[in-house]
Amino acid sequence: MRQFTAEYLESTRAGMWEDSLDALCELDLEDRQRVLDVGAGTGELTRTLRNQTAGTVVALDADRTLLDHVAGPRLRGDATRLPFADGSFDLVVCQALLVNLPDPAAVIEEFARVSADRVAVIEPDNSAVAIESTVTAEAPLARRARERYLDGVETDAALGAVPDLFVAAGLENVRVERYDHERRIESPYSERALEDARRKASGTGIDADRETILAGDTSTESFEALREEWRAMGREVIEQMQNGTYCQREVVPFYVTSGRL
Repeated sequence: MRQFTAEYLESTRAGMWEDSLDALCELDLEDRQRVLDVGAGTGELTRTLRNQTAGTVVALDADRTLLDHVAGPRLRGDATRLPFADGSFDLVVCQALLVNLPDPAAVIEEFARVSADRVAVIEPDNSAVAIESTVTAEAPLARRARERYLDGVETDAALGAVPDLFVAAGLENVRVERYDHERRIESPYSERALEDARRKASGTGIDADRETILAGDTSTESFEALREEWRAMGREVIEQMQNGTYCQREVVPFYVTSGRL
């Protein structure tokens, strides 16, 4: 399973569901009494669930350091071996978890085991991320880097909707809703945006994905060439930030697949 820092999770999930709770309407959150958020990370989805239900929402993650960012009740545990009896919850849900696991089907079956009513997974299609930028080179470079990363990653990071896996797990009334998570960078720039620009210009950002990219068909020489283009793009981002003209819009499509026992 790929591991992430708290800073990464808080950055990529910031603002999700603030204005788009319609995608979660099938979950009947207001009627839930006991909910399990698996792979809760730093608790962005957990907090949304707690705001929408008067019941108890338990946060579970394999990484204890991430759970330190989440208020209780919380529990360290493995998504493939949930430490609960059959039918312990009336909703079991996860966000951006299955894309990081080698056997999503087995995890969905485990979700169905500990649920007494509904299961839902919220998963991105990382192959369909769209970027618009005032730096002309940024969108095509990001697409190339993403394609090479997906080629090297061991799990299905483009998983998206999984209705077939729900049916195979015995779930019924399977529904899919799409939610586009949009992130914008524009003046005045946050400290996080400025740091991201510095990481582009230094190559630090793409270096973090070096091992995964090279695990695919990308040669070391091709990676180094991409890295130099990436750094040049980052320098242009910083230049535009300095005069306040840089803008970027990123859209990540998420799919909410839900079903009932």
